[in-house]
Amino acid sequence: MVYLILFLSAFGASTLLPIYSEAVLLYDLSKGYPPLLLWLVATIGNTLGSILNYYLGLKGEDFLERKGYLPKEKMMRYRKLFEKYGGWILLMSWMPVIGDPLTFIAGVLRYDFRRFVLIVFFAKGIRYAFLIWLSNYYLPDIDFVKSIVNIFVKM
Repeated sequence: MVYLILFLSAFGASTLLPIYSEAVLLYDLSKGYPPLLLWLVATIGNTLGSILNYYLGLKGEDFLERKGYLPKEKMMRYRKLFEKYGGWILLMSWMPVIGDPLTFIAGVLRYDFRRFVLIVFFAKGIRYAFLIWLSNYYLPDIDFVKSIVNIFVKM
């Protein structure tokens, strides 16, 4: 059940929903679950959520713009970033706020799907690996863990 919850939180975190998987990952690490398996589950879940964004961009741009869920100004800003940096901008797909729209724009622009998956998996994997590495130094300090969890809960 632990891995399913982590997978679902990682999947949801990479969509446009306000879900944060980092707190779940830190909690699971504090309970002694294997870091490599947690990393794999979180990375795959997060990557699959980004693939959903890609698919929505591929198929749903017009619908989302008509319904007002997707302001044209934001779309233009992300398109310009993508045009300036190409697919390498997807290395920023791990970042809060801008990462999810970037994966959506990749779908809108019909970026090569295989490259998309490779770059996004790498970026998401590095983020979770860094978080796991960082937790090795700070996880014993429970006050640090509580402060991180509180940050994500308040967002």
